[in-house]
Amino acid sequence: MADKTSSRAIRDFLAEAEEIIEKLNLDLVVLGEAGASGEVDPELLNGIFRGAHSLKGLSGMFGFDDISRLAHHMENLLDSLRLGKVPLGPVLVEVLFDALEILMRLVHGKGENEEFTLELEPMLARIDAVLGGSPTDKSDILARLQLDPSVLGVLTEYEEHRLIENCRKGRRLLRIRASFSLSSFDQDLAEVTELLKKQGEVISTLPCAGEVADRIGFQLLYGTGATDAEVMTRLGRDDLAVEALGESFTTSAAAPAVVGGSEPTAPPPPLEGSESQDAGSASLRSISRTVRVDIDKLDTLMNVVGELVLAKAQVASVVEKLRSNGDPELAMELQKGIRTLERRLGDLQKGVMEVRMVPIGQLFEKMVRIVRRVSGDHGKKVVTDIRGAETELDKLIMEDLSDPLMHIIRNAIDHGIESPAERESAGKPPTARISLEASQKGNHVVIEVRDDGRGIDIERVRRKAVRQGLIAEGVALSREDAYDLLFMPGFSTRDEVSDLSGRGVGMDVVRSNISALSGMIELDSQLGVGTKVSITLPITLAIIKALIVRVGDKTYAIPINSVLETLMVEPGSIRSIERREVIELRQSTLPLLRLDDLFHLASRSRRDARIFVAVVGLADKKIGIVVDELLGQQDVVIKSLGNVLTFVRGVAGAADLGNQKTILVLDVGGLMNEALRGEASAYV
Repeated sequence: MADKTSSRAIRDFLAEAEEIIEKLNLDLVVLGEAGASGEVDPELLNGIFRGAHSLKGLSGMFGFDDISRLAHHMENLLDSLRLGKVPLGPVLVEVLFDALEILMRLVHGKGENEEFTLELEPMLARIDAVLGGSPTDKSDILARLQLDPSVLGVLTEYEEHRLIENCRKGRRLLRIRASFSLSSFDQDLAEVTELLKKQGEVISTLPCAGEVADRIGFQLLYGTGATDAEVMTRLGRDDLAVEALGESFTTSAAAPAVVGGSEPTAPPPPLEGSESQDAGSASLRSISRTVRVDIDKLDTLMNVVGELVLAKAQVASVVEKLRSNGDPELAMELQKGIRTLERRLGDLQKGVMEVRMVPIGQLFEKMVRIVRRVSGDHGKKVVTDIRGAETELDKLIMEDLSDPLMHIIRNAIDHGIESPAERESAGKPPTARISLEASQKGNHVVIEVRDDGRGIDIERVRRKAVRQGLIAEGVALSREDAYDLLFMPGFSTRDEVSDLSGRGVGMDVVRSNISALSGMIELDSQLGVGTKVSITLPITLAIIKALIVRVGDKTYAIPINSVLETLMVEPGSIRSIERREVIELRQSTLPLLRLDDLFHLASRSRRDARIFVAVVGLADKKIGIVVDELLGQQDVVIKSLGNVLTFVRGVAGAADLGNQKTILVLDVGGLMNEALRGEASAYV
């Protein structure tokens, strides 16, 4: 039991460590951008410092000395940065990012094997080299502030640094004297502090010795660009005074109730702010109301819900038999119970689904780090634009999407985006832009990755295809045909080999991975302007409604979220264009795909008889799937076919219909990719 508890605690630590690292990654991106402009939020820097400190402490508790050691070095570097001992620049930010990358690799590695480790000495040496650099010069600003020596004597090194930074930025330094009732000073002080932060920086909060028994005095050192009057107007209180260092200003003749000596007689106590005071006296209940749940547990719960749905369907079938062959009144009572069960099952299913859904911004945030690292490796300047980060997607789908999305971004930077000099010569800004955008359309999520690079050269693709023997010399190549070539294994427009491939190499794997998620990937590009990659995915693959169809003596399920409509078509309405069957549907041409031909089945329907067509669509593409019979809709739980059957194309998984019969669930995205390219015969 102890080993099991220990293992669970380690898994919880690794999950929390991953969250800390992801947050550090986002904050470092902001820090790097802020460093370029010269304006760094001290609270942001303090937050990064606390993250490294927390990671150091937690990893040390669990005996992961390598993580603790690297986090400790990061903490030292960040502390020196907070204190102004090292300057913020590109080299320092790059070192922090590289250290964070190693921390992530360590955490992921220990998730597989707790003994996993990496060689840290080169990274630690880089951190020490930055720490050993010449410290930033400090002027004699402190001597010119006219602060009482007793105040300077109790300021921490960090507070001294923040005083100097505020002076360097041309801000006015104010001393705000306040007096609060002992019964409410924590709330009053917190309120004043939050108001002050909106106009500047609260550098230090120091308690003052007092003579009145029921009041306590504070003085706050404050840096701001506002005037004394503007500060007082914002605060809107008459129990404090504002004094510019070197001159005095009060709100009224009534002196504020700061009593006794005006300067502190002792260093500030540990609990000097409202947050610390609240922590000592308020409830110990956590602020957060969230829990961390293993996705495998949610999978198990979802499977149980699915089995209940199937059991409900079986009971409903028994009710029908009872109504026709047994007791109609009893069947009616039982039907009422089934309706109640159906509603509750629907609520349960919806609740479990919502728990599995996570904002796609979590994935996009990881891509920001990829963009930064890869663009730096290639000497290119790239910024990331994120939109629709709040769009939600099934957690498992999002995890399986991470590698394909990373590959698309790497290819975009390596092959699509030009060097800064090349961009400037083409009249573009030297800094390129990659946009990540997500949006929900019906029961699908559309993810678009755009770059403003050189775009896809169709003629270059054609010449490379001729050299590789894929097409004959002189054959015209349409845009769609060129894009299809980019998804062929091993195809690339690059002549040289690099660690990062051109926009074609590996894209066949990307398409396969997207198809495995019942999704679809499309390319669109304009030479000299840029490229867009669109990925359309179902919101979830857990429990879905499906259209059950029959072809010959086989039954299949088509996810209902891909079905636009169903038709009955007369044989005379079917035409052939370039040896492909099509029909006219509302002034547009709809390609047909016969499942009996696709899977080499013996159809029960004659070719001269009316046919049933399920019109399916993803993004703006549509095809008609020809079947023998439409059997109706049903909730199904998709089960994976496993790694052994990954070669089976056109099938997303299997499902149990609840009558001891298992059927295959069609992969609509994969079918459309092949059918629209006229490659249905490639299925086996």
